[in-house]
Amino acid sequence: MGRKVTIFTGQWADLTLEDVCKKMQKFGYDGLELACWGDHFNVFEAAKSKKYCSEKIALLKKYKLGCWAISNHLAGQLICDPNNDGRSDGFAPAELKGKGEEQRKWGVKSMLAAAKAAKNMGITVVNGFTGSSIWHLFYSFPPVGPKDVDNGFKYFAKMFKPILDEYQKLGIKFALEVHPTEIAYDIYTAKRALEAVNNHPAFGFNFDPSHLVWQGVDPVKFIRAFPDRIFHCHVKDAAVTLDGESSILSSHINFGDFRRGWDFRSPGHGDVDFEAIVRELNRIGYTGPLSVEWEDCGMNREFGAADAAKFTRSLDFSSSGQQFDSVFNK
Repeated sequence: MGRKVTIFTGQWADLTLEDVCKKMQKFGYDGLELACWGDHFNVFEAAKSKKYCSEKIALLKKYKLGCWAISNHLAGQLICDPNNDGRSDGFAPAELKGKGEEQRKWGVKSMLAAAKAAKNMGITVVNGFTGSSIWHLFYSFPPVGPKDVDNGFKYFAKMFKPILDEYQKLGIKFALEVHPTEIAYDIYTAKRALEAVNNHPAFGFNFDPSHLVWQGVDPVKFIRAFPDRIFHCHVKDAAVTLDGESSILSSHINFGDFRRGWDFRSPGHGDVDFEAIVRELNRIGYTGPLSVEWEDCGMNREFGAADAAKFTRSLDFSSSGQQFDSVFNK
């Protein structure tokens, strides 16, 4: 079909952007989905300086790469999380360490700046997280009342509606990566999130099947449920590895440990049916990038990134455009 094959730079933020560009050109990518951390993309600089943006675009062009989305996940996580405990101190400037409410305010400022930054880059999609004040209530014990959950979605709307209004003014879409620990992590919660913001036209989803498949959610059904809200698409895989001892809740065992009940995999090496996904993306008319988010603790990342580029390009077929038996009538 000719969709652009890109890679998210978040897992490569230990390298300079130029080093990432060199590698991804060699691996066969069309462009980068820029992470808004490391030296890859500073939303505050980009929001106030078109020169900064033109320099980033020039660097990408030097390596025959483009950019169709930026991703501000870490700042977004701070916005609705209840405590912003020490685990997320690295998501905000160092001077805000341990200052949860100050981190939240910074997260809002960063997400607003991301819209202006995207505008200055000439792109229309900002991917990210929202955080969630109610994720910790997913298991209803101690008992969780309906109001507890309702209040969580109301809080999300309170925090994000003003952000989404600014995005709409600038012609930018915010694409939530549906994901455990966010306000939406499956089809039902995604529907509730949309309802909470009154189906705001600037709010949609960064579709990532890896976060759905291990939960038992059908990624194709997700696309089918939100055909006009798929603003961006990640290509990432996951595998369920339950062995009768581990739990789908991961047993407090970190990624990469063979004892886990599930783990992320390089695209094509897990349980995601990407062919079914591409067929459904074709059906809804999605023409945006297929962006590899590479996470696989069991594979060398350079081998994996190169392999993922080939895999993603190979699965990007187009619809037929005709009935297979139409030739019989000739």
